[in-house]
Amino acid sequence: MSAKLGLSCEEIRRLEVLVAALERWQARINLVGAASLADVWRRHVLDSAQLLPLIPTGARTLLDLGSGAGFPGLVLAILGRDRAPELRVHLVESNARKCAFLGEVVGASGCIAEIHNRRIEAMKPFAADVVTARACAPLGRLLGHTEPFLGPGTRCLFLKGRNVERELTDSQESWNMRTTRITSVSDPEGVVLILEEVSRRDDG
Repeated sequence: MSAKLGLSCEEIRRLEVLVAALERWQARINLVGAASLADVWRRHVLDSAQLLPLIPTGARTLLDLGSGAGFPGLVLAILGRDRAPELRVHLVESNARKCAFLGEVVGASGCIAEIHNRRIEAMKPFAADVVTARACAPLGRLLGHTEPFLGPGTRCLFLKGRNVERELTDSQESWNMRTTRITSVSDPEGVVLILEEVSRRDDG
């Protein structure tokens, strides 16, 4: 994985902090699917890290919806610590125990991220440069969550699976967007969905 992403030894060490904490906490709370732990670096870390080159140069705010175990938002905060020090990462998670996990990793890894222990709907709106999500909600509902945080140049980076085309078709009844699909480097059936110029249709 380090070869694919050109990771430094220090970046790998910080990611190892995340993986070690995930393995400890998984015994107490269900953070990820138990079977996926055997392949955690590909299934979770690489899957998240592939978004890093897609973050626009100069982006200052990244909002990660439904952060859960920190994928992709916490991985991006860890890798962005040195690569994009101006980037402020916001992790939104309603489950208090998952927020405690996120807080432990943020502190231990030395990355910079603000954790919001609340539902997405309860967040105070602000314009984000980047919005990320993974396994959070079907695309139509996810765009509804994203709407309060859309600015003129917001880029959405959503990790999606085999149902992406159906989700896109359904969501286009209510949303305008410019869409780019990239095959996931971690799963041949996965897709990185890049959405720009997102707006609700007047007749939606």
